[in-house]
Amino acid sequence: MKLVFMGTPEFALPSLNALHQSGHTVLAVVCQPDRPKGRGGRLTPPPVKAMAERFELPILQPTKMKDPIFLGDLRALEPEVIVVVAFGRILPAAILDLPPRGCINVHASLLPKYRGAAPIQWAIINGEQETGVTTMRLDPGMDTGDILLQERMPILPEDTAGSLSARLAERGADLMIRTLKGLESGEILPVPQDHAQATLAPILEKEAGKIDWTQAAVDILNRVRGLSPWPGAYTFYQDERWSIWKAKMGDPTAGGAPGTILKTGREGISVATSQGLLEILELQPANRRRMTAGEFLAGHSVKAGVVLGG
Repeated sequence: MKLVFMGTPEFALPSLNALHQSGHTVLAVVCQPDRPKGRGGRLTPPPVKAMAERFELPILQPTKMKDPIFLGDLRALEPEVIVVVAFGRILPAAILDLPPRGCINVHASLLPKYRGAAPIQWAIINGEQETGVTTMRLDPGMDTGDILLQERMPILPEDTAGSLSARLAERGADLMIRTLKGLESGEILPVPQDHAQATLAPILEKEAGKIDWTQAAVDILNRVRGLSPWPGAYTFYQDERWSIWKAKMGDPTAGGAPGTILKTGREGISVATSQGLLEILELQPANRRRMTAGEFLAGHSVKAGVVLGG
C-alpha cells in the first residue's frame, strides 16, 4: 500500500523501520518540528526525522496540524492509509478523513485500558502484571477508535518504563505490518471498544516523581520503575535531592515511621514505608552522576534515623 507515516520519538522507530523494509511504499514521513535541547538550546531533530533522513524519505514537519500548506501537501501524496505511532498531536478531521483506508495507530496498551499519553508508565505504576499493544483505526476521540489487532505481553518484575517501552515498540511494529496485511486481504474486521471498561493514562508531570513514603513499599517500587527514565522518582535527604533510579523490596514485616532510614550498607539504603521496607539500590544526588548505594555511601555520610521527604 501507499502510505504516510506519522511519528516522532524513539518508540516509533521500529515501526518506521519495519514499514521501510516491507513491500509498502512510504510516500513521506511526518514528525514534530526540531526542538531546542541541552544547555545550549541547540535545535535537535526528533528520532523519527533522523531515521527518515537515513532512508532518504520525504519529511514534513508542520507546526500546526491544520496548516493549509501542510494539508495540501498531504492530499497531493494521495496515501491509501496513514500510519500513526506516537506522533504526539491530535489529528483533525481533515487528516482522519483523508486516506480511504483510514488512519491506523499503534497504541501501547490493551485498549480500552490505559487510554492517553502514558500507558506504559501507568501500567507499571499501578502494578499490572500484563500489558500489550493494540492497532486501532483513529477517530476524533482520545484512543477511542475501533480495535483491529491486539497482542499481550507480560510485565516483568524488573521492567522499567524504558525497558518495557522498547519491547512494546518492537512488538507494535510487527503488529502494524500484520494489520496492514489483514486490511489489504479483508481478513480484519474492526471491533468497537467497550467504553465502559476504559481507564485513563494521563500525561505525567515532573511532580509525579515525588515519593510518598506513607505508601506501601511495593507501590513505591512500582512508581520508581514506572517513572524511569522520565520523569524519575525522587526524595530528599535533609536538603539534598536524591533521584531514585533502582530499588527493591526489603523485609515486608519490618516497620518504622514512613520515610525513616533504618540502616545503610553496600547492598542498599533501607527505608521504612507504611508497609515493609524499600531498599534503595541506585541513586543520583543533585548535580552528580548516577551511582550505586555502595558507591554513594563510600563518599557520603548517611545517618540512620533521618526521615526522607521534604
